[in-house]
Order: sequence, then C-alpha cells, then structure tokens
Amino acid sequence: MPTMNPDGFEATKVPDCYYTRGRYNKNGEDLNRNFPDAFEKNNASIQPETQAVMNWIKNETFVLSANLHGGALVASYTFDNGNSVTISSKGYSRSPDDDVFIHLAKTYSSNHASMYKGTGCDNRQSFPEGITNGYSWYQLEGGMQDYNYVWGQCFEITLELSCCKYPPADQLEKFWRDNKVALIEYIKQVHLGVKGQVMDRNGNPIPNAIVEAKGRPHVCPYRTNEHGEYFLLLLPGTYVINATVPGYKSILKTVEITDNTSNFSALKQDFSFSEVSIRSRAASCPKTPLYQQLGRASAAVKPTLHILVLMTVVLAIFK
Repeated sequence: MPTMNPDGFEATKVPDCYYTRGRYNKNGEDLNRNFPDAFEKNNASIQPETQAVMNWIKNETFVLSANLHGGALVASYTFDNGNSVTISSKGYSRSPDDDVFIHLAKTYSSNHASMYKGTGCDNRQSFPEGITNGYSWYQLEGGMQDYNYVWGQCFEITLELSCCKYPPADQLEKFWRDNKVALIEYIKQVHLGVKGQVMDRNGNPIPNAIVEAKGRPHVCPYRTNEHGEYFLLLLPGTYVINATVPGYKSILKTVEITDNTSNFSALKQDFSFSEVSIRSRAASCPKTPLYQQLGRASAAVKPTLHILVLMTVVLAIFK
C-alpha cells in the first residue's frame, strides 16, 4: 500500500523534515493513533482510512508486514502500549512472541546500510543495534503494529527510515540502495516457523480452529482461515503445537523447527480430526482493551490466593 494517508501526503510541502504537515488526515486525525488498542480504550473516532485498512487486514491472511515511516532511523517492534500484564520494571512491554519480534527487527537493521549502527538521528537518541521495543521508546495508543499483531494475526514492525520526515524526491535512489537488501531479507522471514492446515477426516478444511504454540498464548487466539490454514512465526527450536476445535479433543504435536528461510518454506504440519464435517463456530475477538481485561482478571485472583495462603497457615498452626 503506497500510503495510508493520501490527503496528508498531498498536503506535505517537500522537503519537510518536521511533523507539522502531512501527519494528519483531512479530518485532523493521526491515523497511527486511530486503531483499537489492546490496553486502553481509544476514544478517537475510527477514520475511513483506518476502517478500510482494518477491513483489508480482516479479509486477507497476512502473516508478516512492515509499516514504513520517516522521522527516525530504527526498527521498532510491538508492543507500543502496555499495562501490568506486559510491562517489565525496566519499561519494556513484552509480547508473547518477543523473541521473534527482536529477530525480525534485527534482520532489518543488520541488513540496512546504517541502521545497525544505532546512532539514531542526533546525539540525544541512540538505539543499540538499531532496534527498539516500541513502549521503551515512547508509549503509543492506537498504533497499527499492535493492532495487526493482536487482531490481525500478523507480525508487523515499524521501520523508521529517514531522519527527515519527508525527504526530497532526489534522495529516493539512495534510500532504495540503503534499504533494498534489508527489505528482501525481512520479507524472507515470512518462512520462519510452522504452517499447515486443520482438516476433518475427509480432508475438508476446518476454519476458525485455534492453533497456537504452547507457552505463547495470544490474548486473541490465533485461528485458521477459511481454508483451514494457519501460520505461526517461530524461531528454530522444539515446540508443542496445539490445535483446538471447540467441542472436540485437542490435538497436540511436537515439532522441530529449523531455519528454512533460505529454501522459502516454513515447516509444514497438518492436523486431522477424526470426526467428519466439523465446522468450528465463527469467532472473533471484540475490539476492546483485551489486556486491560486480562489485567483485571489477574488482579481479582490475587486476593483469593492470599486467602488460601492464610487458611493454609491457620491449618498448620492448629494441626
């Protein structure tokens, strides 16, 4: 997609190295603050451009993507926002697939002409190895990369490619040379991990089946598409993959994933349920702050645990 914000693009006076023009759409909204947020309620009215992109994400099976920006020189990865469920004491908002996101960001940075140096754009800004966790850099509500990961089942990073927000056209050839190898190597990472189909006994695809790697629970579970296909980006290693269809016994398979990106093919692992003509009920996660709800649920459990501990101590005293 050449640009998500055509009105802002047209309003830009090139060259413009600042943020005063082009950032907002015709209605004065920043589209990269306009998506539903997984951590807090986004009160901004969904713009037509944002809704069009959300529909596009919903109707296609995207697995890997990148959001290209200007204004810095760094590869930034999810989460951009966070709460007590994801934020560490050091101000880092960790996703269930944090290792994969670090790998993706480093893949781009290390293949870029200068991003890997981590020097940023001025003396106040440095990024070790040319990458950053989005929240560690600055908190952002309603961003596209978090939305893509949580609701789109797509691993997206944000690539800040120029210190000048809107550089002049005569620099495009240099930008292409600086980014060409990085773009190609990044795209190849779509072949990381495992993929396959979930089917019934007759080989019919089962849409909306949940397929996830053990120990990597997504707050909005990853599901198969209309063709029963699933795609999980995972680094080389041993994993237990769980395929679940509500009302049926889950199938667990242990897989050994190797780095097969050079062969342009992820590991293929299909799942076949013994029943016939299974149709998993269509399901989707509400566009609400899912991690906020998870945080409240976790907090509600703690008093119960404290009571259980107290009861155990009392019983031990009177034993």
